[in-house]
Amino acid sequence: MDNPVNPRLDLFRSMIGRDMQASISPFGRWLNGIIRSAEAGQLTADYTIREDMTNPAGVLHGGAAAGILDDLIGATVFTLGREYAYTSVNLNVDFLHAARLGDTVTATAQVLRAGKNIIHCEGRIVAADGKVIAKCATNLIQTSVKPGI
Repeated sequence: MDNPVNPRLDLFRSMIGRDMQASISPFGRWLNGIIRSAEAGQLTADYTIREDMTNPAGVLHGGAAAGILDDLIGATVFTLGREYAYTSVNLNVDFLHAARLGDTVTATAQVLRAGKNIIHCEGRIVAADGKVIAKCATNLIQTSVKPGI
């Protein structure tokens, strides 16, 4: 079986165990997760909840949770090595439990269907005790932008 060259997947595999300060996504650098696993169409990363990611109650802000999911899903689609970039057209998020300041959560993103123009993905944020903090489903559409990598 042929193993096609995929420099985008190789980039994420080289980041396993390291923070995302080398991410091509400025927002991903701000979130600063730590990649735990990288496969074509699937990424896992840990995020520590910082004060600037919380709401006044000291829990993970819904917008930050949605941002974690959206950014990790975007990176996951990037691992497919497609010629053109994709962008989210929707993001449906369910917020199920709280994550508190200082907690470390694990986010996973997975491509469920990769069509030519539309890619459907799901994501989850899970606490250390296994509780699902948030989950989402999203569709991304092909753009006319060719990524540099």
